[in-house]
Amino acid sequence: MLAAARLGVSSPHISATAQIVASQLRPAVVAVASAPKPVLPDRPEFWHTQQSLSSIAPKSCFLRATSGVQGPSQVRYAHTDIQFPDFDEYRRETAPNQPSESRSVDRKAFTYMLVGGGSVAAAYAAKNIVTEFISTMAASADVLAMAKIEIKLSDIPEGKNMTFKWRGKPLFVRHRTSEEIDDVAGVDVTSLRDPQADHERVQKPEWLVLIGVCTHLGCVPIANAGEYGGYFCPCHGSHYDASGRIRKGPAPLNLEVPTYEFTTDDLMIVG
Repeated sequence: MLAAARLGVSSPHISATAQIVASQLRPAVVAVASAPKPVLPDRPEFWHTQQSLSSIAPKSCFLRATSGVQGPSQVRYAHTDIQFPDFDEYRRETAPNQPSESRSVDRKAFTYMLVGGGSVAAAYAAKNIVTEFISTMAASADVLAMAKIEIKLSDIPEGKNMTFKWRGKPLFVRHRTSEEIDDVAGVDVTSLRDPQADHERVQKPEWLVLIGVCTHLGCVPIANAGEYGGYFCPCHGSHYDASGRIRKGPAPLNLEVPTYEFTTDDLMIVG
């Protein structure tokens, strides 16, 4: 038979058991088991808390103590040993100790002058670059030289035709006689393949200026030849009169009249 006794506040730590035997000579014996003494860690002399660390830290405005539950505590010191840089080598010798505010006008004037000068130089360089680029697309000097041609009319006798080279093409200049002028002026315009009156093709009746290229296939006609006394293309038999109009043959159009002007009575410019 087991029995347990609870003794006041010691009940969690003390338990009593007894065993009764049949013999009447032995009294019941109560055995009391003592509770084990709890083992506590030694208390440290100094607890590392924020308050304790702050109390032992040096009192200074440049120091700060920090701590945390999970991490170690530390004290960070300011970098008071850093020296300020010395700019004496960069100061102007005229006024080394003068405040910068009093010298701002001079510095701004120098800056504006430098920026203005650089802008003018950049604009001038850009203008030259653009001019050079555009000039590459212009006609070359030899082409410009051939753009116009001056013809001295006194060198061409009456009734003759002279051939010049203009822009790579033959240029016919004919000094017509009065008979040739009357002959071409009396032609019925409605009977022509390419109707055009003689006075529409000349500025002065005695002078005829034509481009000597046949309108059929680009051949060069022969002057003072053909059935009409003007020009004849032997390649395919095209006949032109003394006004350069097609009268017979496969050519569809009259000979082309270029742009020209008389600067003086003895000088003509074609082109």
